[in-house]
Amino acid sequence: MKPNYVMLFPLALSVLAAAETATAAVALDRTRVIVAGGTTATTLNIRNESKDSPYLAQGWIEDEDGKKIQSPLMVVPPLQRMEPDSRGQLKVQPLPAAAALPQDRESLYYFSLREVPPKSDKPNSLQLALQTRVKLFYRPQGLAIDPNKPAPQLQMTLKKNGDSYVVVNPTPYYITLASAGKNAGQTIDSFEPVMLAPKSEQPLKPGVAQLGSAPVLTYINDYGGRPKLQFTCQGQQCTAQEVK
Repeated sequence: MKPNYVMLFPLALSVLAAAETATAAVALDRTRVIVAGGTTATTLNIRNESKDSPYLAQGWIEDEDGKKIQSPLMVVPPLQRMEPDSRGQLKVQPLPAAAALPQDRESLYYFSLREVPPKSDKPNSLQLALQTRVKLFYRPQGLAIDPNKPAPQLQMTLKKNGDSYVVVNPTPYYITLASAGKNAGQTIDSFEPVMLAPKSEQPLKPGVAQLGSAPVLTYINDYGGRPKLQFTCQGQQCTAQEVK
């Protein structure tokens, strides 16, 4: 059996390398999906960026545990053919069961989009079905965000706990922190991105020594933008203000 493993190992490496360097032909128009309660559907735009090959586009939704679901949200159509250099649409539809979801906070799901390439007519060819997976947040109707008001992320606070900062999310929204630094022009490579559930808190890594006395945290907004917040500390508590 050992010789078989030795022979297959280089092939496995080549497959992994190809997967890492390949670029998806079917592209999604966003990096996260917000499904608003009270709406009939949320439209997602997709595009086949291949100039010469048709692809199938397959969409579905998974729960937090990675299990495919068809309720309380569903994707329509689940499968469609896309001609070369063409555009298409998918819709995420809340079903009546969405009314049973918590109405005082967001619910987390994941939207997946897989491209299925045409069958190759070349012998011994390797084909990859690449997949895009983004976060999907179901936002109850009563939690609609007014773009003319301060972002809810400004309600975040930090508190010092020994040599660590603990970030507190008092809002009903999921908040993703992508990077951090001692100031707006610096990024700490060792920072571990976090996603804060509604009304939760979590320690940040690295600690106070690396983040400094007035840390700047970068969050991801509904549109995939990355605004920055600077925290001012008084004692053990720190409050946020926007970095212009």
